[in-house]
Amino acid sequence: MSDADAARRKTSTGKAAEIEAMLEPTLESMGFRIVRVQLAGNKREKTLQIMAERSDGSGIDVDACAEVSRTAEAILDVEDPIDTAYTLEVSSPGIDRPLTRLDDFDTWAGFDARVELEAPRNGRRRYKGPLLGTREGWVHIRADGAEHALPFEEIFKAKLVLTDELIEATRTRDEGSDH
Repeated sequence: MSDADAARRKTSTGKAAEIEAMLEPTLESMGFRIVRVQLAGNKREKTLQIMAERSDGSGIDVDACAEVSRTAEAILDVEDPIDTAYTLEVSSPGIDRPLTRLDDFDTWAGFDARVELEAPRNGRRRYKGPLLGTREGWVHIRADGAEHALPFEEIFKAKLVLTDELIEATRTRDEGSDH
């Protein structure tokens, strides 16, 4: 992954980012894309959560989650990156998915999202409203009747808001795929 690619996504941090880099080439070759990797828990027991979708952006079913899980388990057993016991969870991003890549904000433009910055910008940290896409690394969102431009690198987390329009668009998108 190039530095430019890394700058355009926020799929994981710390140890989870190392694990993502370990899994990504194989999962991509299988037609999957990692949406997010998280490692949580305490010193005795951790949970490794891998959220994935098909490379074309369509959802994944239980069988595909099992395929990702088996592949991830095989790689993790060999590489052994986690020094304690852990539980592996693999899931799809769901309808109200996290937005982890810069291009997600263009893909889902027109739909409502919640965006939280790492630190306040102009006295504000949280925004909710329709996405307006991106321009030169800035995410545009309409919130409280005004357009706001937020630097992607300052976004702490972002996710779509569940609406009837989003449900319908997701249904139409999944019906259009042959997975």
